[in-house]
Amino acid sequence: MIDDAQPVAEVLILGAGAAGASTALACADRGLSVALVGKSVDLTDSNTAHAQGGIIGPAPDDSPQLLMSDILAAGDGLGNPEAVARLAHDGPALVQSLLIERLGVEFSRTPEGELDLTQEAAHSRRRILHCDDATGSAIASKLVAAVRAQPQIRVLTGTAVDLITLPHHSADALDVYREKECLGAYLLDPESARVRRLLAPVTVLATGGLGQVYLHTTNPEGARGDGLAMAARAGATIINAEYVQFHPTAFYHREADRFLISESIRGEGGRLRTRAGRFFMKDYHARGDLAPRDVVARAIHQEMLKQGDDFVLLDLSELRVDPRERFPTIYETCLRFGVDITREPVPVVPAAHYFCGGVRVDLAGRSSMRRLYAVGEVSCTGVHGANRLASTSLLEGLLWGQQAGEDLAQLLPALEEPLYHHVRPWESAPTAEEIDPALVIQDWATIKSTTWNYAGMVRSRKRLDRAQADLSYLEHRIEQFYRENRLSDALVGLRNAIQVALIITEAAHRNRVSRGCHFRID
Repeated sequence: MIDDAQPVAEVLILGAGAAGASTALACADRGLSVALVGKSVDLTDSNTAHAQGGIIGPAPDDSPQLLMSDILAAGDGLGNPEAVARLAHDGPALVQSLLIERLGVEFSRTPEGELDLTQEAAHSRRRILHCDDATGSAIASKLVAAVRAQPQIRVLTGTAVDLITLPHHSADALDVYREKECLGAYLLDPESARVRRLLAPVTVLATGGLGQVYLHTTNPEGARGDGLAMAARAGATIINAEYVQFHPTAFYHREADRFLISESIRGEGGRLRTRAGRFFMKDYHARGDLAPRDVVARAIHQEMLKQGDDFVLLDLSELRVDPRERFPTIYETCLRFGVDITREPVPVVPAAHYFCGGVRVDLAGRSSMRRLYAVGEVSCTGVHGANRLASTSLLEGLLWGQQAGEDLAQLLPALEEPLYHHVRPWESAPTAEEIDPALVIQDWATIKSTTWNYAGMVRSRKRLDRAQADLSYLEHRIEQFYRENRLSDALVGLRNAIQVALIITEAAHRNRVSRGCHFRID
């Protein structure tokens, strides 16, 4: 039982993917007590576990300078050089020390026992480690096991409703004269359906991405942008929100979710062609099928429009590996829906995949708000610029988690005691009604179709005008819905999703310069 009038730990972490788990381990290693909150009892249920391709690791013919060059080029001139340099210099060594040596992640190896390095689009070297095509799942399981074995880490389950901030949630009116700060979060307990205060000297957002606000996405159901919406409501600075990366190749089948078809397949010789058989990527970029993701996604989108097709085909006839051995998860998933990738091409479409913007943070993960950090996809370090280089996301989450843990160990002893006694308990509406699921389903459908059609891969002022008008009207209705109905995870997610959709749309509207993931035809 949580005594919600007392701090739950020295560090409260919302989210249990790679970034959250890495932060928790780094804090615990330095003697700090941690409360780690996951949405479900299964802590591996995150975007991390869905990552197929791999993670950048140490490669014999690579260097920090080469890696920096590739990251900055993929980011289309918007990457933060200081953050990119930190990732390029410290990231591969962290993979060696944390994942390989400490956690024992069993990356795929060659017959000679060497790490099997693969290549993905926009990389100039084979530098990517993988566990067949289920790299994220392998990493997540090892991280979760390490977290559960650490006595300094307390694991909690529930839905974060809002960040607790002073003066906004203060019972003392005089706190309006104090600097704004975060003192924890309100958590919806899934068993009691009660909202409790989780108080802590420092809170870390590690809530992941937002792909579910789009009609087609490779993200799991929980990727609703919860952390981004909470941070925005609290007043933290959000940057680069227009840069939503679309993965070029998600499996297309009317009865299947948009299952990711790893970019590594193109790194191993897969080629994109129209249904009529024309290989088209050389028409769009000198690197052909290994062009940056935003280029490939728009090329597919353009070819679908030109041909009037619902998808294009990923041709595997020149693959340099046996797909059953190198890509067993993809092989088995496609086979379940009647596509044998050893004999036929894979139907694919682009899908929302990764959010390059987020809560602005520095090299230690500190946000613009006192006592609030952010790591992983919910944050914006500037590493990805306007377009993420493949296999950098897991690495960024792990590295900034470690850096946040180091910084917190130095920061906490110097912090004054928070004013916990000023924080109001959660107040529920006395006449709240049960939520009508039909309304939730319809509102979600509107959000997804609006963002996909008007704020997706190809944007214009007229489309964004329409998106802003439609979403603003819907936001008003959903906020009223939120106030009148009994709180649930579904209702929290819907409220966050409409706010996130507006954040993306408004950022895209302000930025008239096409760059990276953000492409305007006007």
